[in-house]
Amino acid sequence: MEFERRNHKMTVIEKTRELGELLRECDEMKAYKEAEAAQKSDEASQEYMREFNLNRLNLARDMQAGKISREDAIAKNNEAYEELIKKSPLINDYVQKKAAFDRLVDQVNQIINFYITGSTGGCSHDCSSCGGGCA
Repeated sequence: MEFERRNHKMTVIEKTRELGELLRECDEMKAYKEAEAAQKSDEASQEYMREFNLNRLNLARDMQAGKISREDAIAKNNEAYEELIKKSPLINDYVQKKAAFDRLVDQVNQIINFYITGSTGGCSHDCSSCGGGCA
């Protein structure tokens, strides 16, 4: 019995490794990594990111000092983010590609969760949202 349990555990680990390899080699991951490299190698994009991050730190400092409300800080940060995306097509592309990969990983997690718990965690029955299909 112990051998069977250990063998089953190894199969689960092996399949998990296979899944990791598939995710690493999927089109979404490749596009995400290419977009990441492009925006990181672009000096203008990096300068925009430095400005955005400095602005974010200043907003956090002002919020902690009571100079600005949390809601106003969030609104100003969101405005700065939208401006960042407009200024840099490379950063925008990176954000879009990362979001696509994150959606894929979320779909994988939802499917795994379904098979573990029997629940989709709020299935809308619109399989385009999770890609898992109803069982």
